[in-house]
Amino acid sequence: MRTKTKPRSLFLGIDTGGTYTDAVLWSETEGPQHGPSKGKVLAKAKALTTRHDLAVGIAGAVDAVLQRAGTDPTDIKLVSMSTTLATNALVECQGGRVALIMIGFSEADLARDGLRTALGTDPVVFCPGGHDVHGNTAGLDLSGLQAALPELGGSVSGFAICAYFATRNPAHEIAARNMIREKTGLPVTASHELSAKLGGPRRALTTLLNARLISMIDRLVAATEGFLEQRSISAPLMVVRGDGALVSAAFARQRPIETILSGPAASLVGARHMTGLDNAVVSDIGGTTTDVAVLDKGRPRLDPEGATVGGFRTMVEAVAMRTFGLGGDSEVALEEGALNPNILLGPRRLVPLALASMVDGDAVTSELERQLRGPNPGRADGRFAVRTGMPERLAAGLTAPEVRLYEAIGATAVALDKLLTSNAQNATLNRLVARGLVHVAGFTPSDAAHVLGKQSNWDPIAARLGAELFARKRDGRGHPIAASPEAISERVLATLTRWSAEVILETAFAEDGLDGAATVAHALVQRAVDAHPGIARLSVALDRPVIGLGASAPLHYAGLPPLIGNDCLVPEDTDVANALGAVVGQVRVSAEAQVSQPKEGLFRLASGGRVHDFLDEAAAIAAAEADVRAIVVQTARDAGTDSAEIDATIEYRVSTVEGQRLFIEAQVVAVASGRPRIAV
Repeated sequence: MRTKTKPRSLFLGIDTGGTYTDAVLWSETEGPQHGPSKGKVLAKAKALTTRHDLAVGIAGAVDAVLQRAGTDPTDIKLVSMSTTLATNALVECQGGRVALIMIGFSEADLARDGLRTALGTDPVVFCPGGHDVHGNTAGLDLSGLQAALPELGGSVSGFAICAYFATRNPAHEIAARNMIREKTGLPVTASHELSAKLGGPRRALTTLLNARLISMIDRLVAATEGFLEQRSISAPLMVVRGDGALVSAAFARQRPIETILSGPAASLVGARHMTGLDNAVVSDIGGTTTDVAVLDKGRPRLDPEGATVGGFRTMVEAVAMRTFGLGGDSEVALEEGALNPNILLGPRRLVPLALASMVDGDAVTSELERQLRGPNPGRADGRFAVRTGMPERLAAGLTAPEVRLYEAIGATAVALDKLLTSNAQNATLNRLVARGLVHVAGFTPSDAAHVLGKQSNWDPIAARLGAELFARKRDGRGHPIAASPEAISERVLATLTRWSAEVILETAFAEDGLDGAATVAHALVQRAVDAHPGIARLSVALDRPVIGLGASAPLHYAGLPPLIGNDCLVPEDTDVANALGAVVGQVRVSAEAQVSQPKEGLFRLASGGRVHDFLDEAAAIAAAEADVRAIVVQTARDAGTDSAEIDATIEYRVSTVEGQRLFIEAQVVAVASGRPRIAV
């Protein structure tokens, strides 16, 4: 007799992306034996991400799912969320203004690991202090920080602290953190809280980016919690980390940097769940980015050196994902100075004209019609600016020119050819966009899809007007670049498919360790598209299929197979892969401790923010293992699981001198993993 499966739990998955917020209701079922859990999608829905108030977009998607499934909200046992907001912010160089506190470092250290570039115009304070590799103090002086706090407290949204060798002794970071919290009450991130790895400037970079993202992720979590409370959903709220693991919302609030690549990581989990493929290249195209990663033996490859996003190499353990500023809402531009200019896409996201018109109506279409009546194309044609609706406190620290331009931009889209009167103002506008205070609207691939009838959820009239304006742009001979809105739209979509093939192949070549991966990928796709054999015949084929994810994947990836030499699978629920992946993952956290030998016969243990000395190696190692096990158990509880399995490993560094073993150091790591706790 066949035993039927029975409903076990209802899980709600949410993914907040740059353009859309997705929701999926998943029913977990359990077979007749205690095997792995299975389930099915009961309902799914999308709503526009509302950056000024994220709760609006979340409510739109979740309410639609609950209505379609006919589910009582109180039956939901777990809510899990992934997001691309942190990833998009780093790709687009956005985030709050923060102060970086460097203890024991010099200004020359800013030149390492891209730290100066990441810092931009944000303030930095250098203080004497720090420790050596064994945790011995160099003497701390926080008088400079104390003097700067009154001014900084009113001009930044948070602080990032990095002290020399803080991973071996965090005392100076803790002292600075306590002072800042007492004097300002603002969020503070200390580097030892995020990573136990050496490498001060890169740890400082990671801490700086974390501090920038705190307000953004805090708003997302607060919006979600507020919505759940309104709907009487009392289930625990989890967030997907960049390695695909789940952590509690409170955990993610303190360490938002760990949510970079959250959405892409969730999509990998979702892709594996939907297709059952163990080996594949997963390409997830959204509104802002395309994220490409490799599945090997059913698991995503992790980047041992830390995630790279927006050109910054962090110390965050995450999937080995390559993120490209290429998506349906990518800025469409024209190559400068070429006789036959190419179409350029991204990396900046624009609000599509079709979407902007849905919000502001005649304010957009009437301006587009006015520009079309002009005898010649203008550089700012088809471009608008509008405030994002961020809280006014996030506009702290603007320069006088930035304040004047910001005040001239309102909640209704204003045409750039009326707003900007000089090239300098264009640079000022870009700074406001980078701060996340202003959106620019313009012609995008999403508009091109509306022109061709391949997308119909927004205003096709505004999209067509924008395409007509773009088609009027001139090539190097002074001729219009396209004969019609349809012609330029076809060209834009073909370019997006072509560039998609290039980023997929570039990722594959990079995973194989090939130098110049981007150049080779471009050359191969160029030959494939142009069908020009040349003297040297070039062809390429991936050894595994591509799984195409994202709502626009069926459109943009239809032409991929001949360019990549393999199949491209687009699953049925590809449009909500991130939201689905958010509810089928596990909690996974780790803790590390180091044992060093500052001098012969003395073994120093650094773990959990404390330093202990031992006279016996075995005793120090045993204490280290006990410490990391205790720490990881508590961390796992904080991260959202009560049933974690613990695995501890010890890695020794030793040398042999005249036949005698010489202990150098040991690293002890404990990993806890388990299913998230659910409502009873």
